[in-house]
Amino acid sequence: MPAKEYRNKLVAANREQIEHHVREILRLIGEDVDREGLLDTPARVTRMYEEIFGGYDADIDEVLGVTFDEQHEELVIIKDIVYYSQCEHHMAPFFGKVHVGYIPSGKVAGLSKFARLVDAITRRLQVQERITSELADTLERVLKPHGVMVVVTGEHLCMCARGVKKYGSETVTSAVRGSFRDNAALRAEFLSLLKQ
Repeated sequence: MPAKEYRNKLVAANREQIEHHVREILRLIGEDVDREGLLDTPARVTRMYEEIFGGYDADIDEVLGVTFDEQHEELVIIKDIVYYSQCEHHMAPFFGKVHVGYIPSGKVAGLSKFARLVDAITRRLQVQERITSELADTLERVLKPHGVMVVVTGEHLCMCARGVKKYGSETVTSAVRGSFRDNAALRAEFLSLLKQ
């Protein structure tokens, strides 16, 4: 049975249990679970979980799909890919943008595939640091470019809406592979082009 089909059956089989547990959480925080506004909340939360955690269904290496032979060996940048994820420590949302730069070595992927890869990796319980590394590692493994650089920005509700409550703070992470690691001018070119 393909992984996605298995996952869909697993979610369907667990839907009733997830709804039950959401209802229990509502009760335990002091809500009247039988009031009109909350009657359908457990089902809505379950459907939301199926969507926002859909990345577990993805075969990361296959997300980039068909690659194309292309002799372009200059910098390619895909920037401002918006993502939404959930912190694995608090299950609180975090969101931001992903910027990818790579130097092809004879193989490129369709541009929309980068957004699909971001979705596949971020639609799981995650931390921003792992998102950044997973993106760089996957691109390096699948495309085998001369170099890859990934920059991810994020605003974390676990830091803004609870705890220290530092609204508007932004986290920036980066990962460099191949020629980006050894070439400061290439890194500088990538970062300067992000600002345009």
